[in-house]
Amino acid sequence: MPEKILYTAVATSTGDGRNGHVRSSDGLIDTDVKIPKEMGGEGGATNPEQLFASGYAACFHSALKAVSKSVGVDVTDSAVTAEVGIGPQGQGFGLAVTLHVELGGVSEDDARRAVEAAHQVCPYSNATRGNVDVQLEVEVG
Repeated sequence: MPEKILYTAVATSTGDGRNGHVRSSDGLIDTDVKIPKEMGGEGGATNPEQLFASGYAACFHSALKAVSKSVGVDVTDSAVTAEVGIGPQGQGFGLAVTLHVELGGVSEDDARRAVEAAHQVCPYSNATRGNVDVQLEVEVG
């Protein structure tokens, strides 16, 4: 649990859950959600996994930028792509995440060091640790 809450995001789901509507309290997110075709739905709208992937990619990228100076790695030329998979797990469903981190102009060792450091401080990584399989893939160029 954080020592002090600095910000609280609030979002509400209405309608039929995965085939409904989500809206953030400030109205910046105000969109329909649909079950993807791959899961037997009609698709055509975003879904919880896409929203989670977007949040994790942005949060991890921010963590990477934040730790870069302390680990001595230049991450100016960087991008993070999150893949969030969903599938049966026991009697319910579970998630699996792969974070693809692209870093230009650094060695593979430096890139891995920066990515591992970011993985230790990213709130999404901390929230999923021990609950969701998160794979880190690093590409240098």
